[in-house]
Amino acid sequence: MPRRTATMLASTLMLIALLCAGVLIPVPYAEMSPGPTVNTLGEHDGEPVLQVSGHRTYPADGHLNMTTVRVTSADFRMNLVEAVYGWLAHDTKVVPHDTLYPDGKTEEQSTQENAEEFSQSQESAKVAALKELHIPVTSWVIVSTVIKDSPAEGRLHAGDVIKAVDGTPVKQPSDVAKLVTRHKPGQKVVFTVIPAKEQAAAEKAHRTATKTRDVTITTTDSDDKGAHRAIVGISAGTDHTFPFTIDIKLADVGGPSAGLMFSLGIYDKLTPGSLTGGKFVAGTGTIDDDGTVGPIGGIEMKTVGARAKGAQYFLTPADNCASAAKDTPSGLTLVKVKKIGDALDALKDIREGRTADLPKCTTKG
Repeated sequence: MPRRTATMLASTLMLIALLCAGVLIPVPYAEMSPGPTVNTLGEHDGEPVLQVSGHRTYPADGHLNMTTVRVTSADFRMNLVEAVYGWLAHDTKVVPHDTLYPDGKTEEQSTQENAEEFSQSQESAKVAALKELHIPVTSWVIVSTVIKDSPAEGRLHAGDVIKAVDGTPVKQPSDVAKLVTRHKPGQKVVFTVIPAKEQAAAEKAHRTATKTRDVTITTTDSDDKGAHRAIVGISAGTDHTFPFTIDIKLADVGGPSAGLMFSLGIYDKLTPGSLTGGKFVAGTGTIDDDGTVGPIGGIEMKTVGARAKGAQYFLTPADNCASAAKDTPSGLTLVKVKKIGDALDALKDIREGRTADLPKCTTKG
C-alpha cells in the first residue's frame, strides 16, 4: 500500500475513533439555552396570565414579558461532541453539571424546589406591587418546611404561624434562625405559634386568628462543617392576606426569576394608562416583599430569547448588568434596575420617549 494511502487511511480511522469516543464519553456538563418568553399583560393557553377580582382593573397594552431559560435535565449526560458544539454555538451556554444540580440533586428534587420558588416569587410579586400602590397587605412569618427526622418533625407543621421564639416577637423569617442559634445544641427553645389549621379556619371566616400554643423543642447540632449551630429542622417563610384576589395563571415555569415582571404586570393592571406606552419591554429578576430586585442565572440566554421575540428594552437586575452587557443582542437596550421603583421610573422614560435618561447596563455594571 502506498505511504500516502496508508497515511490517509490511518488519519481517517483516527478521526472515526475520536468521533466515536466523543459520542460515547460522557462529560460532567449541562447546557442552557433561551426558553419561552410570556407577556404578563397578555394570555397564555387561552386565559389571561394575570387575573384580578375584587378590585378595579384597567386595560393594558404593549409587552411586559417574563423570560426563561431551558436547561438539560439532571439525568441527561452530555457527551464530548455535544459539549464542544454547545461551547461553539452562540445562543447556548455549557456549564458544569454541578452548577445547575449541586450535591447530586435529582430531577424530581430540582422540579420541586423550582415550583416552591416560583410560588414564593408570585406571592412576593403581589406584595411588592401592592406596597408600591400603598394598598395594605397583612403579612406574618410561617413554618414553610419541616425537615424529616428533625427535632421539629411532628411538633411544628408547615403553615404554622410563628408569633415568637422564647418570648421574643418574630417579625421576619430571618428572626427565627437568629433566635434559635442563640442556643447551644441540646438546649430547649420555645416557639409560640398559631397552628396552621387554626390560621386556615380564621382566614376562611375572615377573622384574625388569636389562639396560640407554646411548643418546646430540643435543638440539635447542625453538623455543618464544624460550625456546631443549634437548629430545630425548619425553614421559615412569609404568608400574606391580600385585600382582593390576584391569580397568576402560568404553569410549567419554575424558579423565582419572573418576580419583577409579574409585579410590574400587576401594577399595570391596577393603574390607569399604559406602563409601556405600547413598547415591547422584557426583563427578569427576583423580587422580595419590599420590592428589591435580585440577580438570576442565565441572563445571556434570557436577553437572546427576549430579542428574538421582538423586545426593544430589557429590565436587568443591577447585579447581572456586567454579564449581560458583554454580549448584548443587537437592537436591545439593557436597563439597570435595583428596585421596583427603578423599573417604574424606566418605564415612564420609555413611554415618554426619554430613552437617553435610562440607566443602561455597562460591562462595569
